[in-house]
Amino acid sequence: MTQLKLIQSLDTTGARAAESFVHDGQRYLVVPQLAADVEGQPALMTMGNSDIAAPVYKWRDDRFWPWRTLPVAGGEDAEFFRIGDRAFMATASLRTGANPYDLNSHSTIFELERGEFVPFQSIPTFAAKQWKHFSIAGREFLALAQGVTLQGNEPRHSPVSAIFEWTGTRFEEFQRVRSAWGYNWLFFELAGESFLAYADHVESSRILRWTGKEFEEFQQLDGKSGRAFCFFEHGGADWLVFACLHDETTLYAWNGERFARRQAVSGPGGRELRWLPAHERLVLVNFVHGTREQPVPSLQSALYRFEGGRLVIDEEFATLGGTDATAFEEGGETFLVVSHALGADIRFRTESKVYRVG
Repeated sequence: MTQLKLIQSLDTTGARAAESFVHDGQRYLVVPQLAADVEGQPALMTMGNSDIAAPVYKWRDDRFWPWRTLPVAGGEDAEFFRIGDRAFMATASLRTGANPYDLNSHSTIFELERGEFVPFQSIPTFAAKQWKHFSIAGREFLALAQGVTLQGNEPRHSPVSAIFEWTGTRFEEFQRVRSAWGYNWLFFELAGESFLAYADHVESSRILRWTGKEFEEFQQLDGKSGRAFCFFEHGGADWLVFACLHDETTLYAWNGERFARRQAVSGPGGRELRWLPAHERLVLVNFVHGTREQPVPSLQSALYRFEGGRLVIDEEFATLGGTDATAFEEGGETFLVVSHALGADIRFRTESKVYRVG
């Protein structure tokens, strides 16, 4: 049985993602944060002050130490990537303000120069959720998941999820994707082809396939309120796990032509997934049960292992509005960071956790 040992709690508020990366030999962690509590405001997950920053940590002596902050209002995501010898960090801002709020924001792509994060490009976004970088045949792409369909939120910026391409000097829009309330992407290669999975809360979540010129729809997946995917190889088979917030998290197996549904892994609550190859375990992070007005954030998230061709729970661990998980290897050991967004009291001040996986 794999065990998680808590080694550090991070002082975070409304943490929505955790991105760990190595640059110039130093490991970092960026934690985008949606909001901070405002005295006198009611305890609602839709409130708070979103005009805050994302903390950046440095890794030393088996722990993360505060280092910098990034101006990422209403932070939902951070994606580190490289193009040649250049290093970038794309950040997604869901909203700005402290009631009223504006979902028409600008999401910033930073470039790392001489150890500093320098603003490189500002993208007009509407309820931005996630960036995903990937490369195909020497071309560099950056996919943006965004949008909501809530009444009273009128888009001034494009609300459609889209794929951007690197021109050599900046990112330009390449292709729009049918969308309504975008959440997540996953790029993977299989059977000599390139695929891009897209999760949407309202529209059908689906897998797109690269034609050499653009992405075309390949397969629609079961389940509403899509949140995240995880693709990995295990036991000579190729697997895809699809997490939904208000529906089941489902395991699919590649049959040579498409992904076939194999198992309902868990019930509602799914927010993020991570495969730990060194331990052959799947991390499922659960967010909340209930509604936006009456959420239940105190849930059990879990590590799963394969047994008889099915995923079974190996270990459970408590999360408070769990939103993301990132894993990394240091000194021959595996570490896992899990971001927490909402306390049991429906307040944003909630510690995120760092575990040693043993």
